[in-house]
Amino acid sequence: MIGKLINDRVRADKQAMNELYNTGYYGRPKKDGLELALVEAVYLLSRNRLEIELDGHMMDFAGLFKIASMRQKYFELKYIVYRDLRERGFYVQSSVTDLRVYPRGGHPGKTPARSFVHVQSERVPLPLEELLHYLNAAENVRKQMILAVVDEDSDITYYEVARNKPQGAMEAIYPNIHANATFLEDRVVLWDGEPSHTLYENGLYGKLLDSERLQLSLVEGGFLMKNSIIEMSDRAGKIMDFEDFIQKASEIEPEFLQKYNVYEDIRNRKMVAKTGFKFGTHFRVYDQIQSPSKIPHSEYLIHSIAEEHEFTLPVMSRAIRLANSVRKRMLFAVNGRNGIEYIDIGRIKM
Repeated sequence: MIGKLINDRVRADKQAMNELYNTGYYGRPKKDGLELALVEAVYLLSRNRLEIELDGHMMDFAGLFKIASMRQKYFELKYIVYRDLRERGFYVQSSVTDLRVYPRGGHPGKTPARSFVHVQSERVPLPLEELLHYLNAAENVRKQMILAVVDEDSDITYYEVARNKPQGAMEAIYPNIHANATFLEDRVVLWDGEPSHTLYENGLYGKLLDSERLQLSLVEGGFLMKNSIIEMSDRAGKIMDFEDFIQKASEIEPEFLQKYNVYEDIRNRKMVAKTGFKFGTHFRVYDQIQSPSKIPHSEYLIHSIAEEHEFTLPVMSRAIRLANSVRKRMLFAVNGRNGIEYIDIGRIKM
């Protein structure tokens, strides 16, 4: 059976419909025959099920592969993933997000596709905007979004990408408390014993310095200040308003406001956020804490990112692997125009 290479497609006659599409669901039927994507054509050539003609000459595998790589960006990566999925028993077609994968036991014409797969090299940064484009495309047609990362050894790691709306069962604020606090060099101290214990025992705010005083992180101090639970002064005793606080905190930590916005959203979702420094992220997050003496495992690691963020794939991989190793979900909190949204990225087995 012979197909002709035309631009970035291979066209075969109606015989290919019976031998390739009806038996293996390769390509897409056209009224005059079958149209195959480059990855499909190269795969079929490698299995001796199709010959490819260009300008009257028959092509070998190496020749077709080289031309395909010139006509389609990152062709070799897409071929590696396509071949892997096919040999795992999935029916696969090309799509707007590189590949469309059908569930086991399903195929085109019988069942809807299950997943959209975007293929990415480990060496190439992935802009958040691009990732969200592919995620939106998948969500708009109710498909699973999979990111397939091909590493230097041509091994593939598959990640599922989805939006997450975490929600806890903690009270967000304690309006009956009002106490005085001081902004020191890079943290806040609450001096009064009773409110210190109330905030620590009931909301796991801060960490007790001793039996009377509570140390708060900058994001905790800002949240309690904004909600009129504490009144903030500088070390000279001057009362600070929230704008003063944000300005001073941003001098200490340039991305403070981005981080604070996520902390505030987490607290308003009735969850508890504590530093995720030991895990290399901004926050470790708990759905609920009954008592500081019985702190459960945190459910999430959350890292705040801006809309213009670019993922470096090795860094992303380390963060996700670490989260998995300590039985947590890795969420990336996007500071967007419409508030905070959470992108859940986790490794999956195909």
